[in-house]
Amino acid sequence: MGPKWSPGPEHEQFTNWAQSQGIVANGVGPARFPGRGLGMIAKRNIEKGEALVTVPRTAMVTMDGLPESFTGLFPEETPVHAVLAAFFTNGAPDDLQPYDLWRKTWPSRLDFESCMPLLWPACLRGVSDGPSSPGLGPGLLPPSISGSWRSLQKNSEQGPKASASDYSPHQNLLPAQEARLRTAWTAVLEVFPETDWDAFSYHWLVVNTRSFFYLMPGRDMPEDHNDAMALLPFADYFNHSDVACNVKFDGEKYVFWATKPYNTGEEIYMSYGNHPNDFLFAEYGFYLDENASSEALYLDDIIFKDLNPSHRAELEFQQYYGNYQLTASGVCFRTEIAACLTYMAPEDWRNYVLGYSSKGMSEAKSEAIIRQWVQTYIHEAEVTIAALQNVGGAGTETDAERAAREEKVEMLRRRWVQIRELCRRGLDAVSC
Repeated sequence: MGPKWSPGPEHEQFTNWAQSQGIVANGVGPARFPGRGLGMIAKRNIEKGEALVTVPRTAMVTMDGLPESFTGLFPEETPVHAVLAAFFTNGAPDDLQPYDLWRKTWPSRLDFESCMPLLWPACLRGVSDGPSSPGLGPGLLPPSISGSWRSLQKNSEQGPKASASDYSPHQNLLPAQEARLRTAWTAVLEVFPETDWDAFSYHWLVVNTRSFFYLMPGRDMPEDHNDAMALLPFADYFNHSDVACNVKFDGEKYVFWATKPYNTGEEIYMSYGNHPNDFLFAEYGFYLDENASSEALYLDDIIFKDLNPSHRAELEFQQYYGNYQLTASGVCFRTEIAACLTYMAPEDWRNYVLGYSSKGMSEAKSEAIIRQWVQTYIHEAEVTIAALQNVGGAGTETDAERAAREEKVEMLRRRWVQIRELCRRGLDAVSC
């Protein structure tokens, strides 16, 4: 590979260390892609079906693999995420020393501050309307992330499952993320009262953005799926794409297999999961230009505004409460069911939901209602794009601070343009 692909000496040294730990890199390695950062590259032509990377369990960072002298300090119910972050923040120097070369390849806290909404100022983040953060208005993040809107007054009437925790896991992302971090921080302070916030939150984000699903064969899924995690040195170079390598864990090793041929110099991806762009943005600090197979917006807040408590109770009883998705192909069936509820007689609606009768159902009425809901999201996008044009900094802002702010604002603007385009395409496809 030419010099433009070289990741730098620290990554080359880490690669050598990884191989000394039994990690196998078969024709692949880290590379720096101009304008896109680090990723995994094919160092030779690779055939479909080849094992690209193998990470043995002995090289993984898991709860089972941490020193018992450290994990034993924490109550059994402490989140795994918290303990892993605490280890890299508070672990004994001798226990941390083996990971020195790996840690030098991690992004810096400044890198996280540039792209992770969790670390952005409140004027950009926005907050939910809850009591935990009174006095702060809506920010500039998409509603799926912030839980707040600039142009929509949420329905304040409490129906069943009205709390944010009962939405899809792809909604109200930032409040949920902040809650996980606060819980972890509180747990760690009980054991290490002098823990530095910046250091701990940095390592919490390292674990959050670089962990892999980890569950030993035969074990039950933990109540909190976030507890099924581990860190895989070297494998964390893989960036995300829907066109990704195949990943298998057999209890002894993780193996990443090529699902197609690769030419020398081509980037190789893995999939982080079928996630909409707002989820990728909030959890990993990036989103895809093209995310057709997973991209979705959620109309829940818009729809709930048009429903009274009895409507919401009906939806809950029939198991159609929430998760109202809009994609480029239109809206989901759940959304159509909610639209029918706004104009059909209750008995007719129940019979329609149960498949007994279509009496009272009007495709034209449903379509008009759904179009109005989607137009509300388009209006939100246009209002926010306009607001982004007026985001300014403090009078004492340095050139570096101004550049950092402008980078965040541009990241938000591009995401909102994506959202507006998705709404328009979904609107074109709406037909009940």
